[in-house]
Amino acid sequence: MREGAFTGYLAAPGFMSELLAELNLEGSAGAGHMVYGDLVFTRAFRPAAWAQNVWFDAHLLPAPSIGQGAKALREVQRNWWAHPVRLARRAALITEKLPKVSAKAQIFGQPAPKAPLGSFTLWDEATIIAAPNCASPYPDGQVRFEEDRESAPSRAYLKLWEALTLLGVQPKPGELCLDLGSSPGGWTWVLASLGARVFSVDKAPLDPRIDAMPGVEHCLGSGFGLDPKVAGGPGAQVDWLCSDMACYPARLLELVTRWLEAGACRNFICTLKCQGETDHSTIQAFAEIPGSKVMHLAHNKHELTWALIR
Repeated sequence: MREGAFTGYLAAPGFMSELLAELNLEGSAGAGHMVYGDLVFTRAFRPAAWAQNVWFDAHLLPAPSIGQGAKALREVQRNWWAHPVRLARRAALITEKLPKVSAKAQIFGQPAPKAPLGSFTLWDEATIIAAPNCASPYPDGQVRFEEDRESAPSRAYLKLWEALTLLGVQPKPGELCLDLGSSPGGWTWVLASLGARVFSVDKAPLDPRIDAMPGVEHCLGSGFGLDPKVAGGPGAQVDWLCSDMACYPARLLELVTRWLEAGACRNFICTLKCQGETDHSTIQAFAEIPGSKVMHLAHNKHELTWALIR
């Protein structure tokens, strides 16, 4: 690897092929990029939803000894997280000489960390690849929460917790939220717990505990059957449209487009579920909606989360 600044993309676990395709690097080994374990390094930056984290301004640092490697990192900044691809023991010994970085589980409602967190890996026994700035303030982009294993009806709520934490916003008490594809009610539970009014739609019923929560109204049916000109629109605008429906991304894009064209909703958080082959063209169409953000959450599987907050 030649010296100079470059960008590193840490692939979401199990989705390196999706990341390479998104970066237009699939089948072009050596063409201006390098794959190193689950990391892809390039000279040019471009947004990458399938990256769990992005390493900005990555450089090579000399590390002829454990102490000298730690010293070189401390001279750049304070907080570092090791991501060993190889030489894991040596990376751990360097980490022991750096300030401790907390990786404890977060309580939902707390803001995302503000302090910069750099990432590094060892290229060889005498060289570190270090990026002082990363897209995520969390170690390896992995957000962990203190889970509620009693109140929530499923673990799907963790996706909405993570999205709201990363976006730095959440529904306010009294705001109207649609939860499409809601059963058994994990997302409805999150929204209602925040004090929002929730209109929940699914062909299956909600967990009775969630259905009984204050502010929750459930309708048996399909989220695709809602008419945005009736549900929202001037004077009756929906504040949040949330969807964790199991449907193809192209069909979800049609639904979202109808709501956007009707001006019937302010904010959107939707899961783009890749059933079978990854639909890169539709994902790109979501990303091109002005103000959008597409990301792979730590709690996503073969899916991405699309958000539009206004």
